[in-house]
Amino acid sequence: MNVLIVDDNAANRSLLKALFEPLGHSVLSTTNGEKALEAMRREKIDLIISDILMPVMDGFRLCMESKRDEKFKRIPFIFYTATYTDKEDEEFALSLGADRFIRKPMDPEAFLGIISEVTQQAREGSFKPKEMALNEKESLKGYSHRLAKKLDKKVKELQKELAKRIEAEERLKHVNRYLKSIIENANVWFNVLDENAQVTMWNKAAEQISGYSATEVVGRREIWEWLYPNEKYRHQIAAKVDAIIRKGEVVEDLETLIRRKDGETRIISWYSRNLTDERGSPVGSVALGRDVTRRNKAESEVKEIARRYRQLFDANADALYVLDKDGRFLDANISAERRYQYAREELLGMTARDLAAADLKDRTADRVRQSMMDGAPFEWRHQRRDGTEFPVEIAPSVMDFGGGQKAILSAVRDITERKRAEEEREQLQKQLNQAQKMESVGRLAGGVAHDYNNILSVIIGYSELALEKVGPNDPLREDLREIYIAAGRSRDITRQLLAFARKETIAPEVLDVNATAESMLKILRRLIGEDIELVWLPGKGLWPVLMDPSQIDQMLANLCVNARDAIADVGKITIETGAVAFDRAYCADHAGFAPGDFVMLAVSDDGCGMDRETLDKIFEPFFTTKDVGKGTGLGLATVYGIVKQNNGFINVYSEPGQGTTFRIYLPIHAGDIAEKRRKDAEKAPRGRGETVLVVEDEMTILALTEKLLTNLNYTVLTARTPSEALQTAKAHAGEISLLITDVIMPEMNGRELAQQVFGLYPKMRCLYMSGYTADVISHRGVIDREFRFIQKPFSYRDLAAKVREALDQE
Repeated sequence: MNVLIVDDNAANRSLLKALFEPLGHSVLSTTNGEKALEAMRREKIDLIISDILMPVMDGFRLCMESKRDEKFKRIPFIFYTATYTDKEDEEFALSLGADRFIRKPMDPEAFLGIISEVTQQAREGSFKPKEMALNEKESLKGYSHRLAKKLDKKVKELQKELAKRIEAEERLKHVNRYLKSIIENANVWFNVLDENAQVTMWNKAAEQISGYSATEVVGRREIWEWLYPNEKYRHQIAAKVDAIIRKGEVVEDLETLIRRKDGETRIISWYSRNLTDERGSPVGSVALGRDVTRRNKAESEVKEIARRYRQLFDANADALYVLDKDGRFLDANISAERRYQYAREELLGMTARDLAAADLKDRTADRVRQSMMDGAPFEWRHQRRDGTEFPVEIAPSVMDFGGGQKAILSAVRDITERKRAEEEREQLQKQLNQAQKMESVGRLAGGVAHDYNNILSVIIGYSELALEKVGPNDPLREDLREIYIAAGRSRDITRQLLAFARKETIAPEVLDVNATAESMLKILRRLIGEDIELVWLPGKGLWPVLMDPSQIDQMLANLCVNARDAIADVGKITIETGAVAFDRAYCADHAGFAPGDFVMLAVSDDGCGMDRETLDKIFEPFFTTKDVGKGTGLGLATVYGIVKQNNGFINVYSEPGQGTTFRIYLPIHAGDIAEKRRKDAEKAPRGRGETVLVVEDEMTILALTEKLLTNLNYTVLTARTPSEALQTAKAHAGEISLLITDVIMPEMNGRELAQQVFGLYPKMRCLYMSGYTADVISHRGVIDREFRFIQKPFSYRDLAAKVREALDQE
């Protein structure tokens, strides 16, 4: 609604504006009726609120003019005045067509209630603007009558006042001398001029300020030439004095620059008016002057300081704003305008609550009060005009904003980038910690792998040989079997540690993840039990991947066992695959992801789920939530190591009571898929009498390997050192079909030995064996395709299969 306020009092206009604008109304204001009519012709007005007594055109006249104009007569017209307060004035105003007559002062709520009633009727169409009860002639007559009545009242008041003045004059005669003494000794310049502008009175303050004594200036006009040596300026002053004397002008706060008798300049602020006789004829003028030189200098300095403050305020890169104790904006700089997308004028009509993020608005008032008390920096979240939120750091300081008003100057810094950097740094620190843990485990595993694997090889090998020699009913058979099982568990733990540390030796193949996973389903169903449903959801159009097939088997087995243990009774485990692609924009917001095309392998369960604390530790080696004896804490660590060794990444999604999903992303590989799949032989393949040269510097391993190969129907030659192996090879009369050599030995390594023996037996095959970790015997843990390798410790069947495979290769 457009409200027109007509009042010559600026304070009244401001008060009504402050009352209407918070309610969403648009307010126009003018100082008299004539300007109001001009505004009504320019703008659409919905309501007129007018005072009565105003210059140029008063409220009565404005009401008459608007009610007889067809364009304006339907606009509600309300008188709001304290000038005319009797009943006859109200009746006259209503007879002119006014819709309401409200006397000041009135409670704002009651006033707004009347306004709301009128505007509500206007919106509903039930409001009927009043017509003038009088015709134009009667209205003008009544208007003149009202003014005449008021003038008559004023005359009577003046008569009473005159009587009082006559009485007062009698009293003034007794104080004239006293007043003259006060004027003479006042610290304000006081002079009187006659009608010819000659000085007739010059007090002591005038003498002190000007440097000219009363004797020098009284009765003379030359004083103006002395005080104002600039001719043009002097003529302007003379014209102003003449206007005061002849035309009765009143001068207030007129500042002029004078020159003292000693040549020093001063700034004087004048109040001056004319003097008249009893007939009202001009007889001179009186002037009071204050030396404001120092004050003006101080004000200039203050203005300069304010200008510099404004420049510094606006030049600051941080958003700066000033708030009062209630959080209302008192000032804001250019950076604040840019950051919040509001103009300064808009901000000055807002509060700190308007800039706070949605969930912080109700806490803003408390935060402002806290800042007023301690001024301590804090972090908050703000929102721009478009609703986007961002984190900020606010440094408040309590200041005096003038007039004793306490305010808060707040420096606001956008910390979005800092927060992002902190999150990235935290994520990188987690990755570094994980890498350091993995490296520590890898060093530990690598340090003990060789000796430990040699010992396990002996335990496993001789346990198998002993089991071959005892009958099924022999009481020693069960003891030997327990030894064999325990050694196998120890071997598995060592391999899991190596897998987690990405030091396990692998033989990758180009394979189809769907086919590899599907071949494991039968085993997995036996592994998880009949009470749990296994669902297989293969994706279509998957690219092949390059990795060791046994590693996929190992990951699926560990994840399914983990899922089985998370399900208390009956439940479901889902294995699914799919093709996914990540771009750089996605990876920038998801730590640990890398751009590219991937094959996704996921294992989900509807079990108990995990909380955040558990999720943060699940890939750590030896961390487990299972009971003692139920798990080593290496299953998921092994999965993590395998994924990282194959340049993939893994994510876990879990909530307590909502189950868990592991998603593994493996990089795709362009190549033909290997058709050959491994098949476990029911019996260890035997030899055909081929001659095998075994080179091993550990005597117990050498003796064990000789026994195992002899039992497998091979002719075995042995050597403890490379030099001994070369002598044996040279001395042997027949063919040597296979060289089995340790990789790390004194004198030379296994590859160097094989190259020399190949010179003697070009058709010979070679099988490497080692208990060292992959980084010692291979390139990044991957065995070259042309080499055959068996990892210590190995079983009787492992050795039989690897030897047969090496001999049968093309």
